[in-house]
Amino acid sequence: MSSAPGADAAPGSNPTITTTTRPTEPTDPTASAKRHMFSSLRNRNYRLFATGAVISNTGTWMSRIAQDWLVLSLTGSSTAVGVTTALQFLPMLLFGLYGGVIADRCSKRRLLLATQSAMGLLGLALAVLTLSGHVQVWHVYAIAFLLGVVTVVDNPTRQSFVVEMVGPKDVRNAVSLNSANFQTARLIGPAIAGVLINAVGSGWAFLINGLSFGAPLIGLLLMRKEELHEVELTPRGKGQLREGLRYVASRPELIWPIVLVGFIGTFGFNFPIWLSAFAHGVFHAGAGTYGLFNTAMAIGSVAGALLAARRAATRLRMLVGAAVVFGALEVVAAVSPSLYLFVALLVVIGTFGITINTTANSTVQLATDPAMRGRVMSLFMMVFVGGTPLGGPLVGWITDTYGPRVGFLSGGLVSAAAAALVGLAIRQTARRMKPTP
Repeated sequence: MSSAPGADAAPGSNPTITTTTRPTEPTDPTASAKRHMFSSLRNRNYRLFATGAVISNTGTWMSRIAQDWLVLSLTGSSTAVGVTTALQFLPMLLFGLYGGVIADRCSKRRLLLATQSAMGLLGLALAVLTLSGHVQVWHVYAIAFLLGVVTVVDNPTRQSFVVEMVGPKDVRNAVSLNSANFQTARLIGPAIAGVLINAVGSGWAFLINGLSFGAPLIGLLLMRKEELHEVELTPRGKGQLREGLRYVASRPELIWPIVLVGFIGTFGFNFPIWLSAFAHGVFHAGAGTYGLFNTAMAIGSVAGALLAARRAATRLRMLVGAAVVFGALEVVAAVSPSLYLFVALLVVIGTFGITINTTANSTVQLATDPAMRGRVMSLFMMVFVGGTPLGGPLVGWITDTYGPRVGFLSGGLVSAAAAALVGLAIRQTARRMKPTP
């Protein structure tokens, strides 16, 4: 699982725009100077959600590492790894907005019961194929695509379910803790996967992943429905997709975070391609080193997420600054001559990557009306992860053709340049909206 919002209307759920110096930055009247790092865990429903999520996320990370390594072993091609990643996110690019419409129309708890069950079954199917010795690369492609189809509905539903569990006051904290949860699993999953792949093969990692989805299903079933901050469901109607797009287009505090994460997600977050290629082609190591790379990023990500959990407010300049530094760090890592320096840089890249994620996510959620959250978050996720089908094969081709260092370097340069341009656009928008004396 991951993060999520979608709750009752309350102060801060549709923030205003400050029109003095930074008109594009939403303010949250519920925010205090600093919040308790784990305040969301006071909520029983959220505790159940978080417990189930850390278990299933650990299985998911095991499966991701095993999947990337399996494809690389079957084909010897970084492009094939990129194609697998692209197929998993292609449905989000094609159908992502429809998932948001479904999330706004239906009970999010019931939808999650269905989507998490489907993901578990797909994990078990890949385990059976691999353990039986019949797996072929097209099987991995097909299951990756089907997982993407389920994710179209699952992602905006989870994103818009967090507010229903914790209420608007603790949204920032819950989003940050969700990220810390996901990245903690990223610490554990790759390490276990590396041991399993070396000892008994990828199939057992896929099996554990399939079974791990039982944890969030149990958590969802045990939730107290009367304690949820439910919103009124959006009735069926025409033009709801266009309504969501017009809503975002009219609000700069939504447009710029979405544009920026679109560039970062498309070109800067292709780590399955780069890290497997660095382990295999630069440092001439095996699956254990690939797992180490992912673990290093996760250490930084957990630290960044916990720091974000204490932050009561977020600003667009923080998002832009983190994105510029993130891209610059990728450039430095691309030319790193030492394995140890590369691992150390991955820790810091993980910190700034998760800062981008949590800052953009909570900013967009708090700036959105509750009735629109499913559609807005589906657009957010569509451009964030849906850009991978465009960037993944391209980055994979660059990595195969010119080497892992050039591939990583190109992603960092695009990320930093995009952040700088978005920062300039935000400044220009602020100047236009600033009242004349």
